[in-house]
Formats: sequence, C-alpha cells, structure tokens
Amino acid sequence: MKTIPQQLTLVAVCALAALSTGCVTLGAKQDDAAPAKPSAGSSAKPATAPAPAPAPTPSAKVKPGMNEKGEVIDSSKVEAGSGQKVKGRANWEGEITGKPAPGSKFNKLEIGMGMKEVTDIAGQPTDQGAYVTGKAWIPFYFGSDRHRFEMVFKGQGRLIFAGGSLGDMSGGNLIWIIHNAKESGYRN
Repeated sequence: MKTIPQQLTLVAVCALAALSTGCVTLGAKQDDAAPAKPSAGSSAKPATAPAPAPAPTPSAKVKPGMNEKGEVIDSSKVEAGSGQKVKGRANWEGEITGKPAPGSKFNKLEIGMGMKEVTDIAGQPTDQGAYVTGKAWIPFYFGSDRHRFEMVFKGQGRLIFAGGSLGDMSGGNLIWIIHNAKESGYRN
C-alpha cells in the first residue's frame, strides 16, 4: 500500500503525462509533416499544398471610426489602442489618434496636461461629459482612471482625461487626443 505523498506524486506524474500527451496531439501529426509517397505500382499523385490565404484587402486594416488614410471620421466609434502610443508629462502615457485639422489647437497639447491647462490652450469645448471605468468597481482601488472625462471640440476632435481624485468628476490628466477635422461638436 502506498502512502498519501506517494499517491499524490503518482497522480501528479499521471496528470503531467496526460497534459504532455495532449500537447503533442495538438501539434502537427506525423502524416501532416510530409506528403505521402506513392507506392511503386501506384498511379496516385502526391498531394499538393493548399493554396495560401488571399492577402487582406486594404479595407480590412481600417480601424473602426477611421478611413484608409488614418483620418478619424467618427470619433464615437474610435477604439482605444487605435492610435500612436506616446509618453507625456510626469510619466503619463497616452495615445494620439488621427491626423490634426489644419491650424488645430490640439497640436499644442501634451499627454499628461491637467484639464485647466488644456482649456487655457484649446478653449472651451462644445460638449463634455464623464463616465466611470471598470476600475471604479475594484474594491480598495484609489488610483487614477476610476472615471474618464471627455471634451468635444467642433471641427477639432475629442480629448479624454483620466479621472483625478475619488469623487471629483471634473478633473484629471489628458490621456487621449482624437484628431477629427469633421467632429460635429457633440457627444453621441
């Protein structure tokens, strides 16, 4: 009769063997590695490799809310991560999406700027609003980005701020600049 530690070791070895066997069977099979050779009297032809997948069309690379030139056409549909990642002031990281409108005040902005400094440079937005993020629901999380504040500027784009202190839905630091020369000026 085996002792409990010996039984646990045996179970662990069996589980490891089953996992490694499963990993091997998930890989390429011996038959898949090389085409079968026909026998001497056989008239069978070797199988040909499958045709390569067609190259993706340029429209397949277009990100939501953007056109093929990299311009934002619908700011409300642009997804985070679709722009260029940048480092800003005081080690703030953010992103810049789209191409700036000619003469845009957004060109003077930097990731990490406070909301007051941004409005001093870009002026007052035509629309604005706030929403909570998933971090707001993490127990005992008191860091930044519990909420986001969005400012919309007609003919320029949108600015997204990571929320400041707990309960203050009016402050924060700039984390995302969305350039859109065709911005309607209102949140949808």
